[in-house]
Amino acid sequence: MAVPLLDLRLQYAQVKEEMQRRLGVLCESQQFILGVPVVELETAVRDYTGCGHAIGASSGTDALLAILMAMGIGRGDAVVTTPYTFFATAGCIHRVGAEPVFVDIDAATYNLDPAKLEECLRKKCRSGPDGRPVTAAGNRVRAIMPVHLFGCVCEMDRIGALAKEFDLPVIEDAAQAIGADYPSRTGQTLRAGAIGEASYFSFFPSKNLGAFGDAGMVTCREADFAAQVTLLRNHGMGAQYHHEKVGGNFRLDALQAVVLSAKLPHLDAWHAARRGNAALYRVEFEKLGLLDRVTLPVEPYAAAGLANHHVYHQYVVRVPERDRVREKLAAAGIGCAVYYPVPLHLQECFASLGHAEGDFPESERAARESLALPIYPELTPEQIREVTAALARILA
Repeated sequence: MAVPLLDLRLQYAQVKEEMQRRLGVLCESQQFILGVPVVELETAVRDYTGCGHAIGASSGTDALLAILMAMGIGRGDAVVTTPYTFFATAGCIHRVGAEPVFVDIDAATYNLDPAKLEECLRKKCRSGPDGRPVTAAGNRVRAIMPVHLFGCVCEMDRIGALAKEFDLPVIEDAAQAIGADYPSRTGQTLRAGAIGEASYFSFFPSKNLGAFGDAGMVTCREADFAAQVTLLRNHGMGAQYHHEKVGGNFRLDALQAVVLSAKLPHLDAWHAARRGNAALYRVEFEKLGLLDRVTLPVEPYAAAGLANHHVYHQYVVRVPERDRVREKLAAAGIGCAVYYPVPLHLQECFASLGHAEGDFPESERAARESLALPIYPELTPEQIREVTAALARILA
């Protein structure tokens, strides 16, 4: 049987009635810009994540851009992040005029490696007049941006300790990790979006919580910072037609807020279904004797007993001869994808940073070997067995 990488029609069937009811109310109101639906979603996301404040945005990219602008990050500054992520992470840093400083990933989790982060801050940067790190290019490091890739939170205790030591705010790139939990060494259970000074989510349609188009959300700790983001998302306008700053049109549409509010109550159940699918994949790969050839995702926080220790935005495995395997799976009707085929330090648009192959070996190896398989909540056991059987035939 053919197995798609994602089938959103099955999700829509679960929320169709409630969503159409909410959309009907919105259409009757004819109030499509910001308004009550956006405030209701912001409140729901604030409560769900445990963050201090939530501000709706037009996309995940615009949410990150608003964070950087609100922090005053620009020319002469730098932000430390990973080269193995979606383009917007580094693209927004560059767009405000700052330098993206890359740190390699942990091979098992694909997340930013805290040991490499420490090496970057201590050995690859020098101490500036204010004690904060300065890059080799002479730019002041202003923030650390870990990426919770594929639905698993970074090792935030170690990252947070380094951020505190160097007096740097943490911006969580939680675009793929809404609802993901982290067992802090303090004994607290922290949730993605409520750990750093600021964070952002993407609600692109394929995300675990997806809109009917582009949408995003900023979360943060402090009310003053939330007020700055709120100002910037609407052209820097406080009183009508009085602009305190130069912002942008980063507003979240009321229509997208309505869609997301209808879906949010189902999110934890969808997360649980994704984890169940991941568990069945492991069982089937083990039955087929493939664990010596297929490297499965790790679950570093499973032992902590947290429900949402991993939310599996993507189910990413490593396979030998990845590109050949991908072609064969596609020919067999099995949906699969590569996230991401070219790490950011090797992208043409960042050539001016002076990086070369070999600079970040784990990111480059992940780009060569990783393959995403179907993991959406409505996937059936029969479909999972079809995927694993097809992979077994190809690897044989």
